[in-house]
Amino acid sequence: MNFDGGCARAAAALAIVIGVCASLGSSSRTIASSEASSSETRALWVQRGSLASPQSIATLVKSAREHGFNTLLVQVRGRGDAYYLGGVEPRATELFRQADDFDPLATVLDAGHSAGLRIHAWINVNLISSAAELPSAREHVIYRHPAWLMVPRDIGQQLAAMEPDSPGYVGTLARWTRAQSAAIEGLYVSPIVPDAADYTDSIVRALVRRYPVDGIHFDYARYPNDRFDYSRLAIREFRASVRNQLAEATRRTLDAQEQADLFAYPDSLPDRWREFRISRMTELVTRLHATVKRERPDALVSVAVVPNAREAELHRLQKWGAWAETGLVDAVCPMAYATEATHFAEQIADARAAAGSRPIWAGIGSYRLSPKETVDNIQTARRLGATGIVLFSYDSLINSRQSASDYLSVVGRAAFAPVASSAAGSR
Repeated sequence: MNFDGGCARAAAALAIVIGVCASLGSSSRTIASSEASSSETRALWVQRGSLASPQSIATLVKSAREHGFNTLLVQVRGRGDAYYLGGVEPRATELFRQADDFDPLATVLDAGHSAGLRIHAWINVNLISSAAELPSAREHVIYRHPAWLMVPRDIGQQLAAMEPDSPGYVGTLARWTRAQSAAIEGLYVSPIVPDAADYTDSIVRALVRRYPVDGIHFDYARYPNDRFDYSRLAIREFRASVRNQLAEATRRTLDAQEQADLFAYPDSLPDRWREFRISRMTELVTRLHATVKRERPDALVSVAVVPNAREAELHRLQKWGAWAETGLVDAVCPMAYATEATHFAEQIADARAAAGSRPIWAGIGSYRLSPKETVDNIQTARRLGATGIVLFSYDSLINSRQSASDYLSVVGRAAFAPVASSAAGSR
């Protein structure tokens, strides 16, 4: 990333935030739908549990339509499983009580399209398993191809001494991940390993070929943090990519060091190692985008991202600013889950500046906010140039533990309902 360009974007973002914050007075209490374009994306992230039965899907579609939403991002690949039929991954365990021919994605597509809603298939790209509860299906990818799993530097040497197919390999990785549960969401498959990238691409290709989705929404198109992927296969790929570019003496030295130290190549070439990992993630996104557009040209490709592009690149090796600039995504969804209004505005302004000409759909962490705070954030996002909003998440907002039992209704009336015409001469 160009430093001068980054500073310019930061300055622009700061100026926008200052302007927005200055305007957040009494006007923030009323939102007219005229402030938003009629083409505004008004979406809900829908977690996979809400697709577990025909009844829950009917309730979802009815609620979204009644409360003014026009788009659903439905999670059909949550943890390397399938909430649809005909895929290579195991059917989700939450669907075992349903008839074998029950197809959650087909059901929500039929119901949603009939109700005038756009349906996007939400796919977790790299995150493929919980570490707290490992998959029960033995055909799951973590058992079939454990060598494809991302490995943290902390236990890279330990796992390199084990055979990936041995019973202890996945167990060791899962135990370490459980101990880091506050920061690491689960087990990830690597974007670096060619066979793993082929597998992920095959999942997306089969889905878009079979289902008339309006879009594909990619989540977890990133590394858990910058200390991944120190797996043997990933380091082998890096070694192969740089070895012929090195002087012969350097190659001999590193080859000798590697006999005792798996990390010899990454540690000796840290800048190249970082860029290599970033580029492999970008290559996978490039490939997935091409697959979607080839199979279903009109489908939109969106991606959930860390709001600050610089932080995303530094800490998650997710160079989404470049993805937006080169047209690899049709819309960027910054996960702006801040609970404080000014911080939220900063997150959206940062994302808007980095996205360039690409639309952004402001991801709002409504599960952490009151209905009023969500409504205020919607208004802020609109003023900052967002062309859409996505609330996280439908499931949390209809939960019985939610403080506002009519959360979606309150938000829908305030943020999306048409404003009645004023009487003549009134102000």
